[in-house]
Amino acid sequence: MTQSAAIWLVILVAFVAANLPFLNERWLVLGPQRGGPKPLAMRLLELVLLYFLVGALALLIEKRVGQITPQKWEFYVVTAALFATFAFPGFVYRYLGRRRKWGGLGE
Repeated sequence: MTQSAAIWLVILVAFVAANLPFLNERWLVLGPQRGGPKPLAMRLLELVLLYFLVGALALLIEKRVGQITPQKWEFYVVTAALFATFAFPGFVYRYLGRRRKWGGLGE
């Protein structure tokens, strides 16, 4: 895999992973279906966990391509902000874009 393809793969996986907590009601897509909607706190916890999973995938790919570059705290702040930005479409869909059938604001 070329370095450019590896970068695009990590970006695509990060975009999909960032939107997963907002597009389904299962815990990490694998858990059992809950009776009602998943609380926002659980979605944010799932988002943080998926951030670390995508980071582990990126680290694994970086290790296969070449030497792992040491990073400082600024790198992790920027990647967390980018991951949160990737989650914006799913957040808008879940909380701002569609009407909920079980009640909510505006009904």
